Amino acid sequence: MHDIRFIRDHPDIFDRGLQRRGLPARAKEILEIDKRRRLAISESESLQAQRKSLSQQIGMAKRKGEPADALMAKVVSLEESLKKGERDAARLDEELKRQLDQLPNIPADDVPTGSDEHSNVESRRIGSQRNFSFPPKDHVELGEATGEMDFVQAVKISGSRFVILKRYLARLERALAQFMLDLHTSEEGGYTEINPPLLVKNDAVYGVGQLPKFKDDLFQATFTDHDAMEKILQDKKNNIPQYTQNAFKAEFLSKYLRNYLVHGNVEPMKQEAALKRVRQYFVANNASVATTVFSDLYSAIQGQQTRTEKRWLIPTAEVPLTNLVSDSILEEKDLPLRYTAWTPSFRSEAGAAGKDTRGMIRQHQFFKVELVSITTPEQSEGEHERMTGRAEEVLKQLGLAYRVMTLCSGDMGFSARKTYDLEVWLPGQNAYREISSCSNCGDFQARRMNARYRPRGGKGTRFLHTLNGSALAVGRTLVAVLENYQNEDGSVTVPEALRSYMGGLELIPAPRAMPAKK
Repeated sequence: MHDIRFIRDHPDIFDRGLQRRGLPARAKEILEIDKRRRLAISESESLQAQRKSLSQQIGMAKRKGEPADALMAKVVSLEESLKKGERDAARLDEELKRQLDQLPNIPADDVPTGSDEHSNVESRRIGSQRNFSFPPKDHVELGEATGEMDFVQAVKISGSRFVILKRYLARLERALAQFMLDLHTSEEGGYTEINPPLLVKNDAVYGVGQLPKFKDDLFQATFTDHDAMEKILQDKKNNIPQYTQNAFKAEFLSKYLRNYLVHGNVEPMKQEAALKRVRQYFVANNASVATTVFSDLYSAIQGQQTRTEKRWLIPTAEVPLTNLVSDSILEEKDLPLRYTAWTPSFRSEAGAAGKDTRGMIRQHQFFKVELVSITTPEQSEGEHERMTGRAEEVLKQLGLAYRVMTLCSGDMGFSARKTYDLEVWLPGQNAYREISSCSNCGDFQARRMNARYRPRGGKGTRFLHTLNGSALAVGRTLVAVLENYQNEDGSVTVPEALRSYMGGLELIPAPRAMPAKK
């Protein structure tokens, strides 16, 4: 969320920031809404002051025994104007919020300007790419050859962009996550491990900037109080015969609603269609009772909807970890706070049609170890470098070659003001691919979450700065280990840093020799 006072004071800087993001200037439009909002608030406050003054005059008149009818009439006439002014102020406040909600964070001054990944700037390369004495395979060839990476069965169960890992590869994924967590929660790492919820409310997703703009990238779960609905259905079934004198109709109605509206978890729009079908049935069979029955059914379904709750599956542990400080006022002496979590992440990949359709690079469900830091504005740049360094340490200890990229203004995430990507070398693709993204969001998320801190020895409160980074995406790290540590026979050497997590295993065996095809 943007600071409207900053936009008032620096409209040109705000517009230049949006233009660096590839967006048109918006300061003039936003400030016009803000001007009308402030005017509506000022007028409402003036009317409130008038009402207060009149109320005091009425009190004085009554104490003196003087008539107050004229004054009371003025108060009544003010009420409608006051209500209208308050409605206008609320409407304009909501409109201003809606406009600001859609706008991304402004890039930091040292972020390179550009429209897409082609303008990202390489900061440094670490490690050497391995020279193979044989053509390296990609992770799909390696994994499928052993039968321990199964995309076919995953498609049958869940659809595309899912995978089933088995035996050694399942253990390797778990070993990677445990290794990362141990590294980050060590004394040197300094992060506190959290086991957060995977289902979160609207406010939590809004707080980090995923809503409202990116709802199509998320998965949503719906909960219905089935027990309560069953009771309603049973009551209806018992009462329907008094209208219809037809047990068959009651049975039909009860089964239809139970099967299609309750256990089928039908969406609200489809519920209306289902009710229409039920109404048509009754009209066809007994028009005289159709209206009464339909009215009862509609009330029952409306009651069901009020007992339906929705939650979002987290696209990253950044969501619950960052929201640990939402609606809070922290003390500066307690900062920075550093959190880490290993969780599954769920993404619809709505904008990734046709991209990375092969393999584990882009999945609807994947594991990731996340880092989140909560700090002061003065500390955030240093904390950003530190966080990126902790993500790099994972790659260094695994012996994987990588490079650090500073993302350009047009390639950063919505909430970020500066982002570093770590890209690991994948010999099977002959390319560097993203494995971590570490972002400084400044106070952008804190404003949306109302997360503040109280400075040492100072008055008032200030908005916190929030940072997040993957350290690392576990599935992509598994891909990197398989491709960089593969041997000619298809076996994979286990990196030394992981062997204690693999029960001392040094080599993931080669696939068994397959019989020649006839």
